[in-house]
Amino acid sequence: MQRLTLLPLLALAACAGPPPKVAEGPSAARPELERKAARIVPERRFAHVDYLLVDKSERLMIGYAAGQPVKVWRGLQFGDQPQGHKRFAGDERTPEGRYYIEGRNPRSAYHLSLKISYPNAADRAYAAQYGRSPGGDIFLHGQPNGLPFGRLPGDWTDGCIALANDEIEELWRIVPDGTVIEIRP
Repeated sequence: MQRLTLLPLLALAACAGPPPKVAEGPSAARPELERKAARIVPERRFAHVDYLLVDKSERLMIGYAAGQPVKVWRGLQFGDQPQGHKRFAGDERTPEGRYYIEGRNPRSAYHLSLKISYPNAADRAYAAQYGRSPGGDIFLHGQPNGLPFGRLPGDWTDGCIALANDEIEELWRIVPDGTVIEIRP
């Protein structure tokens, strides 16, 4: 069923180059990102992804395997304040920059979760300048446990990235710990 839903999105089949190299922080190449998302070949076989690219403004995430885009997820949900980089605990923003998946929680309150390595050293240093905590516990996760079906509407997390439950189950299977995740504005 999900394959049929994605076919119109993935109709333009072509190979794309490797994920963009970014030394520090997010970069802005949205038209290129949209072209890559539209050209992912649905029949391409892959066992896992080794790089995740999230574009907050487009609400999409592309999974790469061996430098090639292999999967796209749309309709991502973010913190209640989705614009801007997370700076402090309680600001309800989703981080921006390069992080990695540092673990998983099968007993999550949100139908499985993959922990993102926020805060990094730069995030901690920035918050320390203001005598504040940068926050933490940022995850890719599903919908709240006990939700009868579907998704909560709008942005509702405290800074995490929420997906549908079937999507987080797929990510759980194909995203190993240590996978780089780049989150762009």
